[in-house]
Amino acid sequence: MTASAFRALHHDRAAGDPLVLPGPWDAGSAKMFADAGFPALATPSAGVAASLGYEDGATPPDEMFAAVARIVRAVSVPVSADVEGGYGLAPGELVERLLEAGVVGCNLEDSDGHGTLKDSQRHADWLAEVRAAAGDALFINARVDTFLFGTGDPADAVARARLYVAAGVDCVYPLLAPAEVFPVLRDGITGPINMAAEPARESVAEVARLGATRITFGPGMQRYAMGAMAARAAELRG
Repeated sequence: MTASAFRALHHDRAAGDPLVLPGPWDAGSAKMFADAGFPALATPSAGVAASLGYEDGATPPDEMFAAVARIVRAVSVPVSADVEGGYGLAPGELVERLLEAGVVGCNLEDSDGHGTLKDSQRHADWLAEVRAAAGDALFINARVDTFLFGTGDPADAVARARLYVAAGVDCVYPLLAPAEVFPVLRDGITGPINMAAEPARESVAEVARLGATRITFGPGMQRYAMGAMAARAAELRG
């Protein structure tokens, strides 16, 4: 599936029927999700980091791209990759690395990795450069970290999202937006909106009801799997 076909999965969706993208952390989990019938996958940087023995945000870029490439090779469905803030790469080099890994899309966040939001206009200008370098070859999901590191003001989230949409991104992702502000975001933002859910049917249903276009899980599935394994290990040890 090309980036254009992946992009089409985000449009003309019925209300309450979002695109649900599980988050594989390695080739084995990717195969499992693909075999379960999901049409596409979206890697979580924190989940991949944990699988490689790193803290979130500390994965060396070469290792992240290599891990993503292994995930892509393991499945026939399209994969979008969370590459954090782009690892300081120039837009052209970032796009080249993503396409070499075989992905059809990426997440790019608007905080600096140290708990500080980037200047929204400068970030929008950088996203526009990424879009220009990628053309239509990548679906760009712009994470908005207002609720993670900023004021939590939905008006600020909407303003940032609008700048990023104007810069050419395909989707925005207001991470950790509380349910009560989602109607404000939905009314103020044109185009697809990504929201996170817990890896449970009830959580997915609630986020779908609020109007998400697509649902991802961050590292939730990797942490759920590791929690289950930890419980089994404790039983075996006991």
